[in-house]
Amino acid sequence: MSEYRKNTRRIFLKQSALIGAGIGLSSPQWLQAANMYKPTNKLPKWRGFNLLDFFSPEADKGRKNPDEYLEWMSDWGFDFVRLPISYPSYLDFDRSKPIRPDEVLNFDERRLEEIDRLISKAHQHGLHVSLNLHRAPGFCINAGFVEPYNLWKDQEALDAFCAHWEMWAKRYKNVSHKKLSFDLVNEPFMREDPNDQHSPGGPVPVGDYYRVAEAALNTIKGINKKRVVIADGNNGGGTAVPELSGLDLAQSCRGYYPHAISHHAAPWVYKDPESLPDPKWPGKINEIQYSRENLEKHYAPWIALMQKGVGVHCGECGAYSKTPHDVFLAWFEDVLDILDENGIGFGIWEFSGSFGVLNSGRNDVAYEDWYGQKLDRKFLNLLMKHA
Repeated sequence: MSEYRKNTRRIFLKQSALIGAGIGLSSPQWLQAANMYKPTNKLPKWRGFNLLDFFSPEADKGRKNPDEYLEWMSDWGFDFVRLPISYPSYLDFDRSKPIRPDEVLNFDERRLEEIDRLISKAHQHGLHVSLNLHRAPGFCINAGFVEPYNLWKDQEALDAFCAHWEMWAKRYKNVSHKKLSFDLVNEPFMREDPNDQHSPGGPVPVGDYYRVAEAALNTIKGINKKRVVIADGNNGGGTAVPELSGLDLAQSCRGYYPHAISHHAAPWVYKDPESLPDPKWPGKINEIQYSRENLEKHYAPWIALMQKGVGVHCGECGAYSKTPHDVFLAWFEDVLDILDENGIGFGIWEFSGSFGVLNSGRNDVAYEDWYGQKLDRKFLNLLMKHA
């Protein structure tokens, strides 16, 4: 019997004993007893958004979100931003050619200072910052940039990966762990052809992931033992990795299940997005019936991690703008309820853009004008219920 099922059975037996003793399920005694059996999340329940200022490998093509966004996040009750960063965005190298191994440590101080400024502004608004290498030396789940080696297989790539984290760890050594955490590498995945976005693939072999995560963790902790370090789920972020639970790592899940809802008609996922039928929630998608029960099963391994003492956060979640708005809100309310019930915070993939509360470009939303921005008030209200 799995650890999750064992704990579920223990809670059921406790309920039965309390009912037999004449204690009602709505009584304060029962509520107190039930809470004793909920796993405690070692991570704070951070809630907020990803900001894509340094998401592009091309340093000057980031979105450069205005300072007002940070102010609005804070005013609306959020306390978290995740910065998915592409490492070439802060390097100095010949961008007319594929990057070479001897160029991956050419740190550009001017670019690094731009990241410093964004982090400092977020802190001024009381927001915790999670710094993530969305593209790391030798790996990115997205195509569009030719890497000189493979992070999961090549020692030279791992050495460069650790050198980047050593740079970040030293740069922010004196920044409190309550204000800044490190998210090692976005959504580990093994694609047959890393330069083809539609190439099939699957999870990184756990031994390879462990080796890479342990090396980077030791590098960071050797500089600041208190720094919170997070490992994304395997197989594109959605699969919990209990094999890492012996390391001093938290883990980050995703709010993208089922993918047919979260990424409906996304052109970087589907070769023929316009041919897809609209999904429903709850409902049948690709001959599979989906409901909240499926979501609870999906997140059970993450709750089991928490029972092992591993902190869990949902670093990315939400849905692309082609998902019908009513379907999105119904599905996402179930996702947020499950995360909230288990003390797990979230980071919406973006604040402004096709996944965001602002300027999402949906054609089935009556937007509210918000200082010249197009605000999805229904989406924001749903998030604020859980902020």
